[in-house]
Amino acid sequence: RSKMAESNECFNIGSTVSCLTCFDEELQGEVVAFDPHVKLLTLKAAASSGRASLCDIRMVNLSYVSQVNVLREAAGSPLPSLPSLNLAKLNSRAKRSIEEKQRLIQAMQSGVSPEGQKLFIAICKTIEEVTWAGANILVMGQVLISPPYLPENVREHKEGKETNTKTLSYIRKIVDKFHKDQQSLSLNNGTSAAPVVAEVQPVSQ
Repeated sequence: RSKMAESNECFNIGSTVSCLTCFDEELQGEVVAFDPHVKLLTLKAAASSGRASLCDIRMVNLSYVSQVNVLREAAGSPLPSLPSLNLAKLNSRAKRSIEEKQRLIQAMQSGVSPEGQKLFIAICKTIEEVTWAGANILVMGQVLISPPYLPENVREHKEGKETNTKTLSYIRKIVDKFHKDQQSLSLNNGTSAAPVVAEVQPVSQ
């Protein structure tokens, strides 16, 4: 059957079509893409070089085509539609991310040390419910970690819900592991907290 180029019908992916251009040139190939908004048809055909491993790809502007013939319809059912996005979940995630960045900015303005910022990120990798309370890190609304963010600075958050002893112990272990990892990283990088003292012989006059 014949389809004029002005037709608003869509071409099924995988169909074989033949196009007659305004230069009376006939192009034939398999439909690999079709954009009805700009009337752009993309065809795949056997390589003009004759190599079986290659193929020719032609993009045809239907505005310059007088006629399109569908030689063979694509076999099988149309491509399945993409699953719809969960916009509510995406919006909620974006809102949480913005709020957390705002809290981080507030924490930095409150004088949070780089060590505290690193600890915050480390805890977030394990526990989702982590927020800033000024310069303090609040975990699960139950545990507060105050500067200088050492294991002994982990305590129950009095204003929150009752803290489970296991939760408190678990978070202390996370903080302790964080500081041990930081020390190990510092040693592997060849740095040391001890000052380096060099003995220099005085120069004789």
